[in-house]
Amino acid sequence: MEQNRRHTYRRFEDIKLLQRDRQLEAAQQLCQEFFEHHKVEDLIKKVLSTALEVVGAKAGSVLLADPESRLLVFRYVIGDGAGLLEGKAFPWDEGIAGVVFKSGKAEVISDVKQDPRHFPEVDRVVKYRTHDMITLPLKKWEGDPIGVMNVLNKREGQLNEDDLALLTIVATFAAVAIQQARLFEEAKKAEVVTLIGDIGHDLKNLLQPLVAGTEILKGEVEEVLGRLSPQEQDSSPGSQHLCNEVIRMVQSTSRRIQDRVKQIADCVKGLSTPPHFKVCHLSNVVEGVLNTLRVLAEGKGISLRTVGLDALPEIMADEQRLFNAFYNLVNNAIPEVARGGFITIQGHHDPQTRFVEVSVSDSGRGMPPEIRESLFSARAISRKPGGTGLGTKIVKDVVDAHRGHITVDSQEGRGTTFTLRLPLDPSKQEPALR
Repeated sequence: MEQNRRHTYRRFEDIKLLQRDRQLEAAQQLCQEFFEHHKVEDLIKKVLSTALEVVGAKAGSVLLADPESRLLVFRYVIGDGAGLLEGKAFPWDEGIAGVVFKSGKAEVISDVKQDPRHFPEVDRVVKYRTHDMITLPLKKWEGDPIGVMNVLNKREGQLNEDDLALLTIVATFAAVAIQQARLFEEAKKAEVVTLIGDIGHDLKNLLQPLVAGTEILKGEVEEVLGRLSPQEQDSSPGSQHLCNEVIRMVQSTSRRIQDRVKQIADCVKGLSTPPHFKVCHLSNVVEGVLNTLRVLAEGKGISLRTVGLDALPEIMADEQRLFNAFYNLVNNAIPEVARGGFITIQGHHDPQTRFVEVSVSDSGRGMPPEIRESLFSARAISRKPGGTGLGTKIVKDVVDAHRGHITVDSQEGRGTTFTLRLPLDPSKQEPALR
């Protein structure tokens, strides 16, 4: 009997020693990684993969809080359906993650389906079943949580209090390092925003003579055309129309450049002025975009066309922001489409819903998965020379401001379709997982 007790005691001590070694190994690994990574996204990726490794779990996610919208946003996901969740968000007081975020206390759940706080919408979106789970707060030093970390489905057995001890070390290191990485990025952003402000000021000064010059040119063209005989005027309607179109395009584009520079600056800062909603006709917004880009598209042999926009009902929207969103989508599509191709903007409205749908489709080369999956996020990838990837993030910000949804369907060699689903009145639309 005494021998059995000693054997049990040694076994218990061996388990404790093994657990301590795993804790030290995890801490050492994370410390090394934190000194090597400066980007928040890279850091989150390493934190999550380390967490899953040390406890032998199959899947996990890191969600960071957005104080302005009061949402928890999936910043990085490992496991089935990861690409479907990244960038999506839900109110920070819902689900188990919301409870942990608000309380600042970790939760160990052995059977998720028995817990009424579980948010099944997430499992439905990714078509994945969560069995056991540990959710931990990511807390600033002596501060409020900045987000949460989920670890799901242990490969052998169930996640337990011993795993929580390991993950607590990971989460503590992670929160501190994420805050430091954010400060590093904010310092870089401040420099960029200052530079963009200077560029915006210079552009305003440079555009003044351009705007004045187009007014003079417009008067000169009208005067020259007025001197032509009726026969000569009848023989050159195409030239007159082209001159008027180019002048109108330059005037319209000049007026919008300042707004675009400011919006890019807001996007870089992660900030935005409140939207100004008023009655809006989507057909007029899209027509303004196509009028601005038609000369460019036709010069490349690309057709711009619309379907069903006139039948759409009026919506409450920020017209300038919607213009920028559709401008980005069409302008980004033009370089992807070969001569003889097309870009189609199509509208649809189901009277039984309070939404309209507008799709922007092209016959271009499509996107590889790594680009498609990075869209609408801060880590967006651009394959254009010198591209920043900000264009699609601006579109996503516009759609979010309208409490709408945006999806993309794209395959290499088969073109791309972006679909915007916008509520008729954003003020009556509750925030949801998006």
